[in-house]
Amino acid sequence: MRRDEKPVLSTHDLTVRFGGHIAVDAVSCDFHRGTLTAIVGPNGAGKTTFFNLISGQLSASAGTVWFNGEDITRLSVAQRTMRGIGRAFQLTNLFPGLSVRENARLAVQAHQRMGMDLFSMADNHVELIERAEHILSEVHLLEKAGQIVSELSHGDQRKLEVALMIAIGPQVLMFDEPTAGMSVDEVPIILDLISGLKQDQDRTILLVEHKMDVIRSLADRIIVLHNGELVADGAPAEVIASPMVQQAYLGIAPEDTQESAHV
Repeated sequence: MRRDEKPVLSTHDLTVRFGGHIAVDAVSCDFHRGTLTAIVGPNGAGKTTFFNLISGQLSASAGTVWFNGEDITRLSVAQRTMRGIGRAFQLTNLFPGLSVRENARLAVQAHQRMGMDLFSMADNHVELIERAEHILSEVHLLEKAGQIVSELSHGDQRKLEVALMIAIGPQVLMFDEPTAGMSVDEVPIILDLISGLKQDQDRTILLVEHKMDVIRSLADRIIVLHNGELVADGAPAEVIASPMVQQAYLGIAPEDTQESAHV
């Protein structure tokens, strides 16, 4: 964790209200490059809403979001994406009728702003295909490049979703419950993939996850939200060991801290 450097991403008193309900309540938090931060809390705590505010799917009622020293609070999702904030969603956002290679090629092409003709013949874009295949190799999907996406397993679709995010070259990678809906056999594949992405110390990773064993294996830091407020922030061992977090926010007794739990 590079605390000596300025944060890549920051929220300052970030707040959103839905009628009389405050879903995220004045959350201030810094995120540094080279760090994977897990965002946890009980259902309804505001985790995904906080993600939506950072990535631009929701507009803040108050407070600000800063990226590389720039106030991006009023920027659109697309503008934030082009600046380097990438997000993988709980539901895959793919073209199911196209091949794995074409999905990756379209993502590379869109990032390079090569016009609106995204569905032009791939044979006309050799350099795009080469870049797409390099990314597919990163996520261990190159051998399935010709396969139609709808025929992929759920785990492989998740891997492809990560490939599409990598294609935009983000500094910040946001994962919203990346193992949701996966079989026991598929979960380690995604964990290995995210662990590999962590090796690039120029990347900043944010992770919303319910599985405590996943959090323990990946996180450098944990922040805990409850009723929209930031109630804990620190190293995983420190946060998990807190009786307040164990009982009130993780829903587990102190003696169960070594077991997997939902947060």
